[in-house]
Amino acid sequence: VQLQAFGGGLVQAGASLRLSCAASGRTFSNYIVGWFRQASGKEREFVAGISRSGTSIYYADSVKGRFTISRDNAKNTVYLQMDILKPEDTAVYYCAADGRPFTTPHTLGARGPTYWGQGTQVTVSS
Repeated sequence: VQLQAFGGGLVQAGASLRLSCAASGRTFSNYIVGWFRQASGKEREFVAGISRSGTSIYYADSVKGRFTISRDNAKNTVYLQMDILKPEDTAVYYCAADGRPFTTPHTLGARGPTYWGQGTQVTVSS
C-alpha cells in the first residue's frame, strides 16, 4: 500500500491542525493505520493507531486528550486532528500501515509498521 500524508504547517501554540493520509494500491480496510512523529535529533515515536474498522484506538500518553485519529475506509484516508498544539509537538509526522494479522493499534508502535508514507512537517511556535 502507498501512503501520502499532507496537511502540515506552521501554527502557534494552542492552535489546531488536521493531517490527512491518503492510501492507494491495496484494500485500505485490511490495514491497521497510525501516525508516528520524529522531532529533530530524536527517535521516531508512536503517536496514535486505529483498527481496521475504526472501533479500536490507542494514543501515546503525550497526545491523549489533544489528538484524535480517525479513518474513512470509503475514502481510503486516515486523519489526525491535533488540538491544543504545543511547541513540543513540533516534528515530522508520518502515517503508517500494517497488514499483519496480529497487529493492533496497541502494538503498532512496538512492532513497527510495514508500510510508511512520506512525512509532513508540523511546526508549533511558542
